Amino acid sequence: SSTTHVFATGRPSHCSLHAPWSIDMDLSRSATCTVAAVAVVCLMLPRPCAPAGDQLAVGELLLLGKSVVSDGGAFALGFFVPDDATPARQYLGIWYNNIPGRPTVVWVANRETPLFANRTSSSSGPAPALALANDSTLVLSGADGGVLWTSGVPSVGTSSSSSSAVLRNDGNLVVRSPNGTALWQSFDHPTDTLIPGMKVRMSHRTLRGDIFVSWKSPGDPAPGSFSYGVDPGTYIQLLLWNGTRPYWRSPVWTGIAVTTNYIGAGTVIYTAVVDTTEEISTAFTVSDGASPTRYVITSSGEFQVVSWNGTASAWATLDSWPGSSGCSRYGYCGAYGYCDVMAAACRCLDGFEPANAAEWSDGRFEQGCRRKEALPPCGVLDGEGFLPMPSMKVPDKFLLEGGNRSAEECAARCAANCSCVAYAYADLQSSSAKGEVSRCLVWVGDLVDTQMIGGRMAVNGETLYLRVAVAAAASRGRNASKNALKIVLPVVASVLMLTCIFCLWFCRLKDKGRRTNSTESQNKLTASNWNEMGQGDHTEDLELPCIRFADIVTATRNFSETCMIGRGGFGKVYKGTLDRGQVVAIKRLSKNSDQGAEEFKNEAILISKLQHRNLVRLLGCCTEAAEKLLIYEYLPNKGLDTILFVQ
Repeated sequence: SSTTHVFATGRPSHCSLHAPWSIDMDLSRSATCTVAAVAVVCLMLPRPCAPAGDQLAVGELLLLGKSVVSDGGAFALGFFVPDDATPARQYLGIWYNNIPGRPTVVWVANRETPLFANRTSSSSGPAPALALANDSTLVLSGADGGVLWTSGVPSVGTSSSSSSAVLRNDGNLVVRSPNGTALWQSFDHPTDTLIPGMKVRMSHRTLRGDIFVSWKSPGDPAPGSFSYGVDPGTYIQLLLWNGTRPYWRSPVWTGIAVTTNYIGAGTVIYTAVVDTTEEISTAFTVSDGASPTRYVITSSGEFQVVSWNGTASAWATLDSWPGSSGCSRYGYCGAYGYCDVMAAACRCLDGFEPANAAEWSDGRFEQGCRRKEALPPCGVLDGEGFLPMPSMKVPDKFLLEGGNRSAEECAARCAANCSCVAYAYADLQSSSAKGEVSRCLVWVGDLVDTQMIGGRMAVNGETLYLRVAVAAAASRGRNASKNALKIVLPVVASVLMLTCIFCLWFCRLKDKGRRTNSTESQNKLTASNWNEMGQGDHTEDLELPCIRFADIVTATRNFSETCMIGRGGFGKVYKGTLDRGQVVAIKRLSKNSDQGAEEFKNEAILISKLQHRNLVRLLGCCTEAAEKLLIYEYLPNKGLDTILFVQ
């Protein structure tokens, strides 16, 4: 059986007033009394009950000016002042312990209820403090003893004086039971920052998830206008909201379990998506040795990934969404328009044109695009088709067709519905723990918030199939051919020109080398030449001239068979005429014969020494281009006896 789920973008209802960080004003009276009792007992002692190391135990107080540092020293928990406002506002938070300057805060407890007190452990009277109650609840109290913030009673409640709150070295503050069970953790209650190990989650059952909310301003941790989390209407995409309106949308999840982004030297970000029957979540880690890296929602609405630059002693922005161009903002290019991210420009989808050309030229894209050719009446299938557009962030407001359909079934599903204007198919690569192996999306309304993806996000792109009239498809084909020719022809011409230039340069270089070899060949061949060939025991000059290989090729007509006058065990003999008219016999030894090489050396050495009027005279040799050639005086077609016994 198949199921259809309607996905419409909207801010989750439970985010109407930033529920994850709201103070639970329904704290039980007994819990309040318990905290007050702990505070009174500690204040009566000669020394305050201060935490030790990375933990806060029941009965200990974390006071102003004090901090808890994680075991590895990476993070600290304490009170901080975000700006220079007067009177000073103090907040309980977690920050990077080794980053110099004003604390870089990654988590804030009392975002909406700051402390306006400067009392420390050395002051007399009650002081603001963080305490761990007997019911394993973290409670932040003010100077008057009132509760400013509480973690809330754990869902798996426990009452024990052995519970503790531990700041781990990954920045997670965990309240744990005596047996080590996590009862509460700050990672489940994020503020504006996502650090390695934190999850962005959504429950399949309740459709509630983690929501990250920006600061109100760079110096005010109070909840701002922008929030980020899993889209509760679809669960396979992330949204950045401005109030209740979508401001930026991530690419739809295509089933890739882990993606790798090489951000900079020594920094690799690994992002994982896990989809189970209970929830879907995404988290990231960084490569070993990488600088501190985090995602943060700025008060101006930018979702940034930043990394600490130790050389510059500042945070460097590695990437940012939606970016400064505005093109990537949600729905910026209107219906049936898309943002070309690499060009930072709005364009119309294939088969569409601007609905208002004048406004489009002026940079106003609200009216979007319209079809160039109307679709045929419903049921006339031969008058329409689907155009593929690769590397796209597919539009929002889609329908998810269930049933693990194939690509062909997904296309047929859209084709059978006259209201369907596009579809997209993805193989989930068995990354879903729910047994889903494919994903079919269809659209029955306007296509909004579409992008052509490039750069680091290109891995998230997929092919969108648009339903268009045949005429529009043919026009697109012609335009594509023209555009391809405009690109291909100049590229081919440039390649051919570069190839010709290279060939000319190479030929000149080779000719220059030959001329150099020709000049060197005027020198006499000595025993050192044979030493290079492995015959190191000949030390006398052979007084044997070298002849250019090119001249030999010319003399033998490129070693033509018609010029061959003999064949031996080590090679062939050719008749040739040198450029000065001298007829010679050229012995060419085989390149592949080691015996031939040895024979060549011996023959050249011996005959050059035994020049005799009754022996065929050796005129020269050639060792260019791995050749072994001996040039002899040519004897006409007669025997040696005619020379020995001539009058």
